[in-house]
Amino acid sequence: MNAADAAPVTADNPLFRPSPLPFGLPSFGEITPEHCREALLAGMAEQRAEVAAIVGSEEPPGFENTVAAMERSGRLLVRAWSVFGNLTSSVSSPRLREIEREIAPLSAAHSDALRLDPALFARIDAVHEARHELGLDAEQVRLVERYHLDFRLSGAQLDEAGRARLTELNQELSGLTTTFGQNVQLAMEAAAVHVTDVEELAGLSGEEVAAARTAAADRDLEGWLLPLLLPTRQPLLAKLRDRELRRRVHEASVGRASSGEHDNGPVAVRIALLRAERARLLGFDTHADLVLADQTARTTEAVDAMLASMVPASVANAEAEAAVLTEVAARDGVELAPWDWAFYSEQVRAERYAVDTGALRPYFELDRVLVDGVFHAAGLLYGFRFTPRPDLPGYHPDVRVWEVTDADGSAVGLYLGDYFAREGKRGGAWMNSFVTQSRLLGTSPVVVNNLNVSRPPEGTPALLTLDEVDTLFHEFGHALHGLSSAVTYPRFAGTSVPRDFVEFPSQVNEMWATWPEVLAHYARHVETGEPIPASAVEAVEAARLWGEGFATLEYLAATLLDQAWHRVAPDAEIDDPVAFERAALEQAGVASDLVPPRYRTTYFNHVFAGGYSAGYYSYIWSEVLDADTVEWFKENGGLTRANGDAFREKLLAVGGSIDPMDAFRAVRGRDADPTPLLERRGLR
Repeated sequence: MNAADAAPVTADNPLFRPSPLPFGLPSFGEITPEHCREALLAGMAEQRAEVAAIVGSEEPPGFENTVAAMERSGRLLVRAWSVFGNLTSSVSSPRLREIEREIAPLSAAHSDALRLDPALFARIDAVHEARHELGLDAEQVRLVERYHLDFRLSGAQLDEAGRARLTELNQELSGLTTTFGQNVQLAMEAAAVHVTDVEELAGLSGEEVAAARTAAADRDLEGWLLPLLLPTRQPLLAKLRDRELRRRVHEASVGRASSGEHDNGPVAVRIALLRAERARLLGFDTHADLVLADQTARTTEAVDAMLASMVPASVANAEAEAAVLTEVAARDGVELAPWDWAFYSEQVRAERYAVDTGALRPYFELDRVLVDGVFHAAGLLYGFRFTPRPDLPGYHPDVRVWEVTDADGSAVGLYLGDYFAREGKRGGAWMNSFVTQSRLLGTSPVVVNNLNVSRPPEGTPALLTLDEVDTLFHEFGHALHGLSSAVTYPRFAGTSVPRDFVEFPSQVNEMWATWPEVLAHYARHVETGEPIPASAVEAVEAARLWGEGFATLEYLAATLLDQAWHRVAPDAEIDDPVAFERAALEQAGVASDLVPPRYRTTYFNHVFAGGYSAGYYSYIWSEVLDADTVEWFKENGGLTRANGDAFREKLLAVGGSIDPMDAFRAVRGRDADPTPLLERRGLR
């Protein structure tokens, strides 16, 4: 669809009924932003009526008439949100952003109307009290327990005054988080670096220069444009020889959304203080404590212990790398600055390990990596097959659709891929669902992966960096989680697991990117078809630990910054968010002039607008499980259907229907051992 169109709504709004397309794929060509708005409003009204019927039932509370009925409710709202949420992330427009700002507080009020309904909670509480006497199966018992916990953590046990104040807090927070996310997107687009002299682009490949020309032309600019990616570190800094341009790119990156029209500093402060007040209202010391109550880590003390154990070695490793880079930069008469790090780090990688990562890009053509790498590994491991469906529409011309079948030919669902960066698309990479699997509802999964690969000039192939190859495998791991789902209740489908567990399966899937059998199948030169040289693969592996000091420290800095913001007291006085950030990093022992956090406060979308508040630690928490599971695969023969079937059946398929750590133990046979992670990151 063209998200900019705002056609008048008609009586036959396509979102008002399940899509007739295979697997319920939305009929994007028929859907306008106005259809989304109307369906969201109607969906909220419909669900309120459905819940009123549940509450008004004269029958005693039971599993079917209360908890299962809640699972069946809100189908129109879910259908509308799945479309609207994806469109605002991938093809945003002024009208979609306007609707998003309008709907956010209404959605918060709708959620509160359900979660804070004393009569509804009384029915759920009654079922919870009798859950072991009702003859329920294990998934049903867990569903009752999850609903009960969800409602308690949402404030269902508050008195009337508490519920009223919580509603006010949630209303304001919904608007602020929407504003923060929109500011990040608009500020990132505005911060793209415009270049008018092609000589400044020395060091970039011809294909990269042409992509910059295309990016400028897309905005009706003369010359070349260097769009920013979401993290602080911009990949082009490893190649640009012009130091002044490196400085401009770096400063544009770290300065995003920190001043002017899209300044997120005051927004972040207000979000943190409101979250702190809400946590106190709900009986927790901090927002972080509230979040951790429903994660596998359980307590802030557990998170602190893990992070503290990694800080000293990470700082030492980064300082050792800085010492090497300082010497290399001095040969050019340069005093090392943050914008020089990646450039000289790449020189060290080439000199010490004979690795020129830029020269490897012709071996990583997007379609070949996807089909002969990502899909191939999924076929060998899980038996999945991917058939292109060009007859099925996406929401943008870039989007492609594949039908997914199992090894026996039975239908699984649909996979959509949207890989190129463009205006209106938020930064980063992610997986979303348009339809989730559920036996209760008779639905099969429809999932989408989004990346932000630079669009190549017309008629030329898209070449990936090593990092982008890893990202593609990673995000497809999330897609596999959704596609493998085999649960009854939608509350548990696919990636509906704790935040600090959800990254685990996707991180495991990264291992196949460099697995010899998989790498040999896809890493071929785009022009000659020659396989990637064994010497290059060996050099990449030898260089694996170079740069881990920087990578781990920038991640830990962002994680500890997230924790600092979400442990403030509700009455804290924070006049200067930049000063708060600096003090937090210094107190945590991770402040570095040369290694800024992976995300600074004003563009930390994950935690202020993306659902990871007080949870950014989850990537490394999950990596403990990931690294240990990689060892399990290796110990048991690697890329085999037997291993894939075990991982799929015991962990991917069950989603949130069992305790996630029980799912991990079902595969590994024990609790996780952190040793493989420490070795992977050079921390021991």
